[in-house]
Amino acid sequence: MEQNFDIEGITGLSEEDAARKLKEEGYNELPSQKKQSLFAILRNISREPMLLLLLGAGIIYLFLGEQSDSLMLLFFVFVVAGITFYQERKTERALEALKNLSSPRALVLRDGKQKRVPGREVVRDDVLILREGDRIPADGIVLFCSNLMVDESLLTGESLAVRKSHWDGKIAHVQPGGDDLPFVYSGTLVVQGHGMAKITSTGIRTQMGKIGRALRGIEQEDTLLRKETRELVRNFAIAGSILCILVVMVFGMRGEWLDGLLAGLSLSMALLPEEFSVVLVIFLSMGAWRISKRRVLTRRIHAVETLGSATALCLDKTGTLTMNRMILSTLFAGGEYYDTDKNGDLPLPEKFHELLEFGYLASQKDPFDPVEKEIKNGTEKFLGNTEHLHRNWELAREYPLSKNLLALSNVWESYDRRRHVIAAKGSPEAVIDLCHLDEMKKDELLTHVKNMADKGLRVLGVAKSIFKDEPLPDMQHDYEFEFIGLLGFIDPVRPGVPEALSECYSAGIRVIMITGDFPGTAQHIARQIGLKYPDMYLTGPELARMSDTELAQKVSTTNIFARIVPEQKLAIINALKSNGEVVAMTGDGVNDAPALKAAHIGIAMGERGTDVARESSSIVLLNDDFSSIVAAVRMGRRIFDNLKKAISYIFSVHVPIAGLAMFPLLFGFPLILLPAHIAFLELIIDPACSVVFEAEPEEKNIMQRPPRDLKKKLFGRKNMLSSLQQGTSVLIAVIIVFLAALSLGRGETEARTLTFTTLVIANIMLIAANLSCEQDIIKTINTENRSLWLVSGGALFSLAAVLYVPFLRDLFHFSVLHIEDIMIVLITGILSVFWLKMISICRKISSG
Repeated sequence: MEQNFDIEGITGLSEEDAARKLKEEGYNELPSQKKQSLFAILRNISREPMLLLLLGAGIIYLFLGEQSDSLMLLFFVFVVAGITFYQERKTERALEALKNLSSPRALVLRDGKQKRVPGREVVRDDVLILREGDRIPADGIVLFCSNLMVDESLLTGESLAVRKSHWDGKIAHVQPGGDDLPFVYSGTLVVQGHGMAKITSTGIRTQMGKIGRALRGIEQEDTLLRKETRELVRNFAIAGSILCILVVMVFGMRGEWLDGLLAGLSLSMALLPEEFSVVLVIFLSMGAWRISKRRVLTRRIHAVETLGSATALCLDKTGTLTMNRMILSTLFAGGEYYDTDKNGDLPLPEKFHELLEFGYLASQKDPFDPVEKEIKNGTEKFLGNTEHLHRNWELAREYPLSKNLLALSNVWESYDRRRHVIAAKGSPEAVIDLCHLDEMKKDELLTHVKNMADKGLRVLGVAKSIFKDEPLPDMQHDYEFEFIGLLGFIDPVRPGVPEALSECYSAGIRVIMITGDFPGTAQHIARQIGLKYPDMYLTGPELARMSDTELAQKVSTTNIFARIVPEQKLAIINALKSNGEVVAMTGDGVNDAPALKAAHIGIAMGERGTDVARESSSIVLLNDDFSSIVAAVRMGRRIFDNLKKAISYIFSVHVPIAGLAMFPLLFGFPLILLPAHIAFLELIIDPACSVVFEAEPEEKNIMQRPPRDLKKKLFGRKNMLSSLQQGTSVLIAVIIVFLAALSLGRGETEARTLTFTTLVIANIMLIAANLSCEQDIIKTINTENRSLWLVSGGALFSLAAVLYVPFLRDLFHFSVLHIEDIMIVLITGILSVFWLKMISICRKISSG
């Protein structure tokens, strides 16, 4: 839709010039994260160690002429690849769905006509029409404006809109923030007035783009868990590789190279704890899925675990702790206060009617500014059926805010057209100045202003005047104003924040408030939500004078940081990290993006957060519910607990698998476990068991513990010894079964079948034994964890299939088990684990 437009001969760019600039300088957008291609996903899958070992074993079987064994192992290869590919693609689709690619539309002047174009097509030197409610698409200079107010909180963190003035042709570009600047910035919002601006920067060259460039320079850290898991897998892989080479060399010296490679690969598969990586992915994926039910989106899946270890939570006040909207809280008139919150829907006392009436008259009829909206709502609520609403009055003139007078006035023509009624509102000091009050009265009113400001209120003064002459004067000071009273607005605390904060403290997490607001406002909010040590604070100017060492010392004791600019948020995060804190940071604006990315866990508020903030974060709260962070912490701790149990189980079950792979090589017996058997254990029982551990409910005291010590390893010496003890017990049991079967003349195939079946039974017992640190094995088996029964049943069903389905039995080189054989393997498998658990229970009883 186009319409004629002509102000002072400004015609804007021609369509040809705009198209040329768009081609030369590119679209007005920030580069987003690079999408992972299908080829890249397949390349990553092809590097999986277990997949490569299975592939190698399959090729060797092919050379040996064992086509059935080869095809079975190659089938396992496709199973592994398929599962991994599905997980990777699912992650990519989630990230793609997260991005909001819709571009806001902009009203520009092209060839002398107003035209709406997509924001991404705005170019340098475009003339932009600014109106209430418009999102500004690029940086520019203000050519002219009338009462123009812009919300720059996304860039500065300031919850209040700032006033704009027109450019005088001399002032150079400066950072956003503060009143009376002739510059507008990409991503900010026009909340009042109108104007016109000339675009000077687009895309990556805007202030928002500069923050984007800062993000590129911040390297993301791997989570502690990933580092530790990688180290565990690496150590096992090195040990497996060395033993594999030794086995191959021994067989090679006897001229049995292919058999040597097969035995070496079997040993490597037995020693390689591939499940560590599988378990990590499954636990974190399932954790992300579970927490998504609480409207929390996990963008970087490992952040869920890290959040469970967080020791410091940095909160952006505006929009995170508070709702980022102004509520009319307090009225002051005639020397008395009226609290609208406490009195609720009670009728407003008569002495406050005039205050609301003239506050409303000094506002737009259909406002966009949140303060004026609240004035309108309050007036209609309390004065809706009174004579104080003048719907038939006509606006005769507006006096906008200026640098010299921070007050505006509306001149209304009364219904009888015999007089003009003037309503003024603005900063209390400016309105007091308009009223020409004496010093004593002025000091008295300023005392009330201070009292209200100390309660965290934004205070506006309201005055009135009557004018009967014509013409209307040029200045507001030419009217004789009468001071009416004060309006106090508060940015309310989000529901549930005090309770969530209390839970953070009980979980040993330190909470820090970082804001661009004044210290008094921050302290008031801190007291409301129960933040510790609200009397201690540090301001941005004070922080700017500190060295890195001084800041690191200061952040260890300070919980409130006020008047902070974006780059200082990043400095605070880095100082906390240098003190050894695991830092989580919440935020919603562009100004939060560098700190969100630098923190161990960045948490973006999804409802009002920017694309830049979401892309920089690890976790997005889709409903901006602060209590969801506590749920995420709980989930992170549960994941770590259960992951620790799962890894203990994996280590313990690998002891008998590796032992059975090495035993025949050391003592000259026939191979017990072939690659197919190990693949059976790896791809059916072990990954499925990770689901059992993931589904295990949290321990009762999970949110009463302090955060995990960073120096404490996931799998420490104590866990390793306990797992080694369990695994050795099972290994001894299965070797006894194997040797007993051979000594009774059962033969190689029967001995292998009995040994493998005993191992599977013991495997199920190891799962139950490791499920809970606090319960004994009987209570664990009676748990409501359905996954335990499903996995145990699935494992036994699969075992029965390979034992009693002839085709599968031949593939696995097994024989049929009789009733007495089944009884032997059941009793041996259960006792191999149960006796250790019984000893542990006896120790607890004796120590208790």
